[in-house]
Amino acid sequence: MNKDLEDPRLTAIGLLAEAYTGLMNRLTTQFEEHRLSPVEFEVLMRLARSPRSQLRMTDLAGQTTLSTSGVTRVVDRMERSGLVRREACATDRRSSYAVITDAGQQRLAEVLPGHLELVQKWYVGLLTEEQLEQLLGSLRTIRDTVNPCAVAGSEESPPA
Repeated sequence: MNKDLEDPRLTAIGLLAEAYTGLMNRLTTQFEEHRLSPVEFEVLMRLARSPRSQLRMTDLAGQTTLSTSGVTRVVDRMERSGLVRREACATDRRSSYAVITDAGQQRLAEVLPGHLELVQKWYVGLLTEEQLEQLLGSLRTIRDTVNPCAVAGSEESPPA
């Protein structure tokens, strides 16, 4: 057998992919019950957890798994559903913000209790407090290296 096939790096990336896929399979059903796709849930969460419940569209793309054109399509769809709205940037005509609406906040409030139950059952509840702290630190280290834009726009900035 090829020794490379026994490389623990393959095991590490394989386990990460399998865990992510398994978790998303369990979470997606609950999102669909609330008429949301996983990416729409992610957009609502990112906006709700950001200063003033808004992000520049480019920052939203950096924080999600979407390209800038992908974010535009998702925000267009969510805007038609009344979950988000766009606002022009007062300081840069080329930029616009995605802002969560009251309807978006309401939909998120409906989804969150069940989502947190599933996250507890299938993810964080399986770990000790120490394991969870180590995992969060490790995931942040990896995320900050492979996706340095993941927190773009999430820090508080002075109002425009």
